[in-house]
Amino acid sequence: MFQQTRTKTITIVLLLAGMALYTGFAGFYGRELIIEAAYLVILAISLDLVAGYGGMISLCHGAIFGIGAYVFAVLTSMYDISPLIALPAAIVAGAIFGLFVGAVTSKTSGIFFIMTTLAFGQMVYVYVFENRALGGDDGLSGVERIDLSWLGLDMGNSMQFAWFSIVLAGLAYVVAAAVLRSGFGRTLVGIRSNEGRMRALGLPVRRYKAVAFAISGALAALAGTIAAQQTMFVSPQMMGWMMSGEALVIVILGGLGTLVGPAVGAVLFVFLQHEVSELTRYWHMIVGIVLILVVVLGNRGAYGQIEHMIMHRRRPVAPAKSSLEAASEQEESHA
Repeated sequence: MFQQTRTKTITIVLLLAGMALYTGFAGFYGRELIIEAAYLVILAISLDLVAGYGGMISLCHGAIFGIGAYVFAVLTSMYDISPLIALPAAIVAGAIFGLFVGAVTSKTSGIFFIMTTLAFGQMVYVYVFENRALGGDDGLSGVERIDLSWLGLDMGNSMQFAWFSIVLAGLAYVVAAAVLRSGFGRTLVGIRSNEGRMRALGLPVRRYKAVAFAISGALAALAGTIAAQQTMFVSPQMMGWMMSGEALVIVILGGLGTLVGPAVGAVLFVFLQHEVSELTRYWHMIVGIVLILVVVLGNRGAYGQIEHMIMHRRRPVAPAKSSLEAASEQEESHA
């Protein structure tokens, strides 16, 4: 069951505040890294919602991420629709696709669920890749950024757009935490723990799974809209299985089923990739080694391991029994 502990609250506040502070002092490239980290935070949170708490390991979240990016791009660049309208439309599109995938795959589990979601993701990727109206493998350019000049903000300014992305990352965490703390979230965790028992209680398990996937899809699509606005360009590579795999790596790196962990993992992944890639072009190998170590040394992720250590230290230790008390209990058991 999800609990918004003090450790979680402190961690997410420090993480977002640190990103905002770094944005203020970094140059253009540093701000671009923060924007990338922000949308990966949202994508990782969306995946952890269904994988960590619903037991549904998805390999189509890259496709949903791309759907959000493409819907936003098509509406703004091809139909001249305001980004203020395109952004919620993209989120709704991600939610609808997530609801469909969740409804179709709700009867499957384990490796069959994973492969089914992968198939959905690849179908979307191939459709966009082959569709010349959507730019095919060349993608689409001319994506507009949301206009918040009425709030006195210039989204063309990299610093202000980075802060905007951080705010959305924070809102995504608040939404996901609220969902998990609700009755719906507790039921979702119950389904993950014992689906058969929940069915026996008469709960519509398939509906819960589908709705969870819809909420997760909405968040993943939001992440895609930020990515589209960052580069003002979209391409089919945004929705390939590699993107889904990257999101899963981030979730595991930070801590599956912790919600805060994936956010920490996203920031670690972006900056680890940046630092290591400057030293060697084989940075994928280094990240892979780090991921293996994280799994082998605790299987809880970076944040998950820290939280486990804190909870273990807080757990009261029973006082040791004297030899006289132990002997007395042993005699009573024999009697």
